[in-house]
Amino acid sequence: MRQYDLPSLFRSTIGFDRLFSMLDQVSSGEPQSYPPYNIERAGENAYRLTVAAAGFSTDDLAIELKENALTVFGEKKAGGSGRPTEMVHQGIAARAFERRFQLVDFFFDTTATTENGLLHIDLVREVPEAMKPRSIPISRGVAGDRTIPAKKAA
Repeated sequence: MRQYDLPSLFRSTIGFDRLFSMLDQVSSGEPQSYPPYNIERAGENAYRLTVAAAGFSTDDLAIELKENALTVFGEKKAGGSGRPTEMVHQGIAARAFERRFQLVDFFFDTTATTENGLLHIDLVREVPEAMKPRSIPISRGVAGDRTIPAKKAA
């Protein structure tokens, strides 16, 4: 496997700190595979994250959205049915998990539902009007006219 020297890239870039931090996190450590998930695009700015949460109730799950990171937590509560049982075979994983997803800016609308052992998280990206691209009109000037508007004195 190739090794990348990320610190050398830090010296020649400006404003990509968060991107390189994410790459550094991904490259270190083992890939996380539990629980499995799907990411669907539901529209131009809408996504649906589906996490397989078989055996977890809504009380066992928690979702946190903080600083462009969506974290899904799952932990079975102690107790259960109240009668003691002996597990002959356990093929359904019920271990605690924490699954983190890195988001781009401006994900504000988030709703979550559970259905048939799946946790559905709907995300809508709403870019503020001031951050959307806008056109700058180009006017036709006189050749050689390079006057720059003077700044107003404060």
